[in-house]
Amino acid sequence: MLPIFEALPALKGALAERETAVLVAPPGAGKTTAVPLALLDESWTQGRKIIVLEPRRLAARAAASRMAANLSESVGETVGFRVRLQSKVSSRTRIEVVTEGVFTRMILDDPGLDGVAAVLFDEFHERSLDADLGLAFARDVQSVLRDDLRLLVMSATLDGARISALLGDAPIVESQGRMFPVDTRYLGRDERQRLEERVGRAVERALAEETGSVLVFLPGQGEIRRAESWLNERLRRPDVDVAPLYGALDPAVQDRAIAAAPAGRRKVVLATSIAETSLTIEGVRVVIDAGLARVPRYDPASGITRLDTVRVSRAAADQRRGRAGRTEPGVCYRLWDEPETRALPAFARPEILEADLSRLALDLARWGARDPSGLTFLDPPPAAAFAEARTLLTRIQALDGQGDLTPHGKALAEMPLPPRLAHMVVRAAASGQAREAAEIAAVLTEQGLGGKDVDLRRRLENLHRDRSPRARDAMALVERWSRAAGKRSGAKTLETGLMLAEAYPERVAKARGKPGEFQLAGGRGVYLEPTDPLAREAWLAVGELGGGDSRDRILLAAAVDEAELRETFADRLLAEDRLETTGGKVRAKRLLRLGRLVLEERLIDNPDPAMIAGALMDQVRGEGLSGLRLGQGIEGFRSRVAFLRGLDGEAWPDLSDAALLAHLDAWLEPLLHGRSSLASVDENSLDGAIRSLVPWDLQQKVDQMLPARFKAPTGTTVAIDYAAEAGPRIDIRVQELFGLTEHPSIAGGKVPLVLSLLSPGHKPIQITRDLPGFWKGSWREVKIEMKGRYPRHVWPDDPANTAPTTRAKPRGT
Repeated sequence: MLPIFEALPALKGALAERETAVLVAPPGAGKTTAVPLALLDESWTQGRKIIVLEPRRLAARAAASRMAANLSESVGETVGFRVRLQSKVSSRTRIEVVTEGVFTRMILDDPGLDGVAAVLFDEFHERSLDADLGLAFARDVQSVLRDDLRLLVMSATLDGARISALLGDAPIVESQGRMFPVDTRYLGRDERQRLEERVGRAVERALAEETGSVLVFLPGQGEIRRAESWLNERLRRPDVDVAPLYGALDPAVQDRAIAAAPAGRRKVVLATSIAETSLTIEGVRVVIDAGLARVPRYDPASGITRLDTVRVSRAAADQRRGRAGRTEPGVCYRLWDEPETRALPAFARPEILEADLSRLALDLARWGARDPSGLTFLDPPPAAAFAEARTLLTRIQALDGQGDLTPHGKALAEMPLPPRLAHMVVRAAASGQAREAAEIAAVLTEQGLGGKDVDLRRRLENLHRDRSPRARDAMALVERWSRAAGKRSGAKTLETGLMLAEAYPERVAKARGKPGEFQLAGGRGVYLEPTDPLAREAWLAVGELGGGDSRDRILLAAAVDEAELRETFADRLLAEDRLETTGGKVRAKRLLRLGRLVLEERLIDNPDPAMIAGALMDQVRGEGLSGLRLGQGIEGFRSRVAFLRGLDGEAWPDLSDAALLAHLDAWLEPLLHGRSSLASVDENSLDGAIRSLVPWDLQQKVDQMLPARFKAPTGTTVAIDYAAEAGPRIDIRVQELFGLTEHPSIAGGKVPLVLSLLSPGHKPIQITRDLPGFWKGSWREVKIEMKGRYPRHVWPDDPANTAPTTRAKPRGT
């Protein structure tokens, strides 16, 4: 008997009294298949359906098959399922197992959930975006339209108290479950070996040491295929079958992977995280965990969702380990060292915190909610990402200026596609190409459909030739999408690349540099292998990218003709006049751009003088005043005004660098009209422009109070340095000041000059602000030293009463 049966009475009692409940049950308890069947005949169901949500298509189909088998029926009778490419339901169906995305469409189409008694959210701990949104919608329906609707959240690893509070303090029912002992063995991490070799060695060891089948967890399809090749080449075990298991496989292949191995044989299942929950793979008692997972991460800045390979959480590692103890004692080999387990994050981040929220924003708008605040979310969508999503919806005309759905937006919301792809299909319908666009959408949303070729056209050709069940299901879906998109209205027919560009205009790419090097309209650099046939195309529309730190690899694209791109995107092309400086000279160019990509550029023969002047002023703002030819005269004038401003306050204007840069339009701009470079503005013009900032009467006062030069008793003049650190200063030979009995000053005698007294050889001998005191004091020591050094010069005992001189004594005196 499954362990969950012990908890069923409490669960039934909780749902008989309340409309919400939380069930916490560990892996292997049997909650996925036992609970829906147990609730089917409860009085509150009244013959209505129970909807069971599963995170993945494989889990939904497997759960429906197991429940139908328990009833000795076929799928589609009492128990059926609905997933994206398949459905098996009938008028008799009472339990529908659906994927979380399908449920979102169901509740949007029928908010009252007519004929539904309960919605069961299985494996809610995975916290997919669709599960969070579906629960928010269901809770809203329960509180407004259907107070009799039962909501049950089930999980193996979940904070039950937190989800209980979200559901209005719903009762929590726990099942102890049944977990057979699992021996955990750490094999360490050898970075010198490729992942497939490490996995292969671990499989060889497990097959030698243990019995039963083996379940290997790998991050993605590529790693699975490489590990499969390694094992097929080196594994010398004819009794062992290697079976890949990931979402892009045909359902029949997936079913064979999870089926029990034939008698006398063993199986090695190479799986992604698709096998973490909701599945029991018959005969597995050994798990090998690489400790990695591939998760989507959305970058709002680039508008790109990348699949990043990350370390799994501790909760996920425990789930994977538990797969080995479902039916008997097992073994889990971990390809890392034991201390690393403690460093793993406790739980994976909810998808709502990492994902592109454009579909959520569109669904909320269809629900009648402009923002998420009115709905119950365990983790609210990040405000910045949600705002970015609404911006996108406005850009593709799904929302109007008030944030409400437009008619176009309603058409997009009714299609079970990401908004960009729905927009592409609806737009293509205008030219009678809804089916072609729907096929592109199918290839973009169904990994591996049409093969792995980078060229989208090749993938579409492969899809048309594909006769597999998965391809047939995909084409049936294409047919539904194309019918939903509408009919021809006479617009121009678009090529494949242009339809793709309609969905991702920021991913139009222009060739640059070597073959295979491209730049996206959004600005980011991307590449593909130089040997790829698309590598020499001039323009591409990119549909899928692989992650990278500085640039991304193009995984799916189609060539685009530039002339057709110009015509189709005419309303989105921007004309821009741009200035560039070469050798100090400014030239004007007119550019035609799509995002950051330049389609055309040409020189402007007679550019607007104001535009050139503005560019030159921008150059000055960027480089500072050093780019201008400011002469010594104006620099000295500025220093004197700065000194007076410090002396008398704001009566004097501010001529500092910062002030001049802040008011370039007042003094510099008039000088720049008709010029193409800063070098062409002469020193005299700049001098006059800056002086004009000082009123005429103050200019006169500057020269009166602060002369630019000091006239010595000998008649020579020397410049006064008003920017000197210690105050206005002159450097002058001491003999030229003989005869002065008062210290030189400026500003009407208020400010003594700093005198840097020099020897006949122009070497400093003294700095003073008190010349009479110097004559009476330290002059005696200076005189003795100078007389020894310069004997041919006059060194009087009383310099205050000696005539000034610039000359040495005549020879022989």
